[in-house]
Amino acid sequence: MSLEATREVVTAYLQNHGDTSFVAENAVFIDMGTGQEYRGRQAIAQSLEYIYHQAFDARPEVHSTVIGDGHAVAEGEFVGRHIGEFAGIPATGREVRVPICVAYDVEGDKITRARIYLLASVLMQQLGAMSEPAHAG
Repeated sequence: MSLEATREVVTAYLQNHGDTSFVAENAVFIDMGTGQEYRGRQAIAQSLEYIYHQAFDARPEVHSTVIGDGHAVAEGEFVGRHIGEFAGIPATGREVRVPICVAYDVEGDKITRARIYLLASVLMQQLGAMSEPAHAG
């Protein structure tokens, strides 16, 4: 795996988010906040469809990437509108903008693993399920 090959795969995936042709058949995506694992291309595709098109009408906004040989990290925001049930919360119609960071492992021309770090507390606050924390100062 070369730096350039990793760059090509990750860049193509981020530009065509949800296109799981860039994901290995046996890939594993892990929500690091909950420990929930999505194993295999089909399960990953279903989870992306649910979060980006059923629970939310959303898209990722990538602000920066760091790419190495076989590894990459993308940092940005999950941006959209809450349109369906999520975590037991019926659709609110609220707009959300939540920090997210994903670390990818790449082998050959496919993503084999992704570790997803989403600030769930920020998302729940924006959905009205939690009160905003008090700020010191």
